Amino acid sequence: MAMGGRVAEELIFGADKVSNGASGDIKMATDQARRMVTEWGMSEALGMIAYGDNSQEVFLGHSVTQSKHLSEETARLIDIEIRRIIDEAYARAKQILSENIDELHLLAKGLLEHETLSGDEIRLIIRGEPIVRNRPDEPTNPRGSVPSSGRPAAPRPGPLNPGPAAAT
Repeated sequence: MAMGGRVAEELIFGADKVSNGASGDIKMATDQARRMVTEWGMSEALGMIAYGDNSQEVFLGHSVTQSKHLSEETARLIDIEIRRIIDEAYARAKQILSENIDELHLLAKGLLEHETLSGDEIRLIIRGEPIVRNRPDEPTNPRGSVPSSGRPAAPRPGPLNPGPAAAT
């Protein structure tokens, strides 16, 4: 799932026009794969062993020392397994999105038009139905929306934020 944004950009815009927007997803996928290999025993090559990574210990509250718990060979095998998992996830995301390229184009167009989409709005777009909103910048279900800009939404008037009229 985390590879989907990166793959979608490659399929829609081309491999040479990919943004840095997927960097957080790539970091999350890498961290997840590392935990699969080192903590959860989900690698046949390394087995069901909890491998401690290179940890840092605080000494006297301000200096840091490093303790190494892995051999160079084991660390190399962990890196190989993490790369294998990430590469397989990328290939699977590319397969799924390529097989559903028409829906991907519809969603990309919907995100360009509306900036965020709720789960219900995604289903509408895939069915070819129009999205109707109270305000053009407001998803109908903000809890399930997919943000695209990273900008915080404007505060809504309510008991804790009465809006500009109450300030007078």
